[in-house]
Amino acid sequence: MYLQTVAEADATGALADIYKDQKARMGFVMATAFSMSPRPDLLPLYTDFMAKVRAGFSLGQREWRLITLVAAKQVPSTYCSYVYGQQLIADLGSKQAVIALQRDFRKAGLSEQDVAMLAYAEQIARDASKIGPADIEPLRRAGFSDRQICDIALRASLRCFISRFYDAVGAGPDAAYIDEDLEFRAALTVGKKP
Repeated sequence: MYLQTVAEADATGALADIYKDQKARMGFVMATAFSMSPRPDLLPLYTDFMAKVRAGFSLGQREWRLITLVAAKQVPSTYCSYVYGQQLIADLGSKQAVIALQRDFRKAGLSEQDVAMLAYAEQIARDASKIGPADIEPLRRAGFSDRQICDIALRASLRCFISRFYDAVGAGPDAAYIDEDLEFRAALTVGKKP
């Protein structure tokens, strides 16, 4: 981490609560939480905001993770690729399926609807300024509602924002997300090397 962060033992108030919650759920406090601790006033706001975005997300958890992985690749964010790559193993059935997705989601055996969703997420992460009405039509044809399209855009955009922040302040992948499988790790290492 490039910044002076607030240690677990020194955390108070809402920051301490966030640390305790993560430790209880995962067994450790993520580097992402520490990375925002120089602004302890903002971490609770960000945590609450993301919880609300997730709670109202009109697509499933699998789609949340797929969008995140594709956007993280474009940032490029190794940290976020490691976290969501690990989570997608259960959704996709194997590490090889995650590697195939990471290499080229268009050729990974996904449904046409998934490919349309991920093509949009990829375009947002690459350069959202080039998106126009014609880019929304494939999503509608694939069966997405305007709310779902909004959620795809929101998820991809938020991933770009926060992944860039994590890299900017030096938040590296937590040991729990660094896979021992060298092929899997290499496929998901899209930016900084751990």
